[in-house]
Amino acid sequence: METDIKVLIVDDSAVVRKVFRNELSRERGIKIIGTAPDPYVARDKIVKLKPDVITLDIEMPRMDGITFLKKLMKYYPLPVIIVSSLTPKGGKMALEALAGGALEVISKPSAAYSVGDMSIQLADKIRAVARVNVKERLNSVHRSHPAKPVTLSRALIASTNKIIAIGASTGGTEAIKTVLTGMPPNSPGIVIVQHMPANFTTSFAERLDSLSQITVKEAHDGDSIANGQALLAPGNFHMLLKRSGARYYVQVKNGPLVHHQRPAADVLFKSVANYAGANAVGIILTGMGSDGAAGLLEMKQAGARTVAQDEKSCVVFGMPKEAIKLGAIDKVVSLGDITKTALKMIEN
Repeated sequence: METDIKVLIVDDSAVVRKVFRNELSRERGIKIIGTAPDPYVARDKIVKLKPDVITLDIEMPRMDGITFLKKLMKYYPLPVIIVSSLTPKGGKMALEALAGGALEVISKPSAAYSVGDMSIQLADKIRAVARVNVKERLNSVHRSHPAKPVTLSRALIASTNKIIAIGASTGGTEAIKTVLTGMPPNSPGIVIVQHMPANFTTSFAERLDSLSQITVKEAHDGDSIANGQALLAPGNFHMLLKRSGARYYVQVKNGPLVHHQRPAADVLFKSVANYAGANAVGIILTGMGSDGAAGLLEMKQAGARTVAQDEKSCVVFGMPKEAIKLGAIDKVVSLGDITKTALKMIEN
């Protein structure tokens, strides 16, 4: 019989601590072992209670969450889920936390983001990250080298209309960074879904743009697909590929949650299957759940090539595993080989 996942809630808001405790206590397999109003109290409770997962606010008195996270990853690494407000500042700080070792990010409950949806997603994220070996992951990140840009035939890309579609969730921010920083300036047009709340995707796109040879931007409804550019689905909106004559563009729209997600990879992948068919390559990266599997199968059946990140290099081998089980994947490779594999598929 599996033991419950022990969770410590760290947040300066008594209301948030109460809401999280009440909601998560109803969830199967999750046990709230304590709460803390700031990192100093949290430090003592971590040593005493030995939680499996921490939910961590960023903006707190006495010590901010980023500073605490860095100390935690150095001396006592364990799975951390960042809880942040839906603001541009919160988005940038959350991205800094993800780069610093946090595994997931979720927004605080608000009028636009209901407590019910939040509790379901947070519980799913807790279950997904609980068994991640954070110490081993940090060591592998430190050992890894920046992706080397892959060369691609300029003539080929100029004469064809290709699309690369990417889906990711838990651990995906760093995985997507690895894939995009390896892309050459003349890469095919890229469309991306990363499970992430609103406002966080703006900061994420800006960060990727600053690190990559290609242009990366948060997608707006009607944006054209262009070589050397990646469009990131905005948080809380689905993104679909559309086509008008020879022109590919994206539709950004509201709609029901799919696999508890908006944006959802399945929504994007199914539209790519419909409008790009054999002119596309689909990539599924680290993440929890099964989002993307059915869409990738439709892409493959439409003539697209597909690639999945392997278990060893995934933070959570959920989405790739489900796609592989469904028979939707042509190749399974390590994260460092994803870019090279996808571009070879494009050239062939």
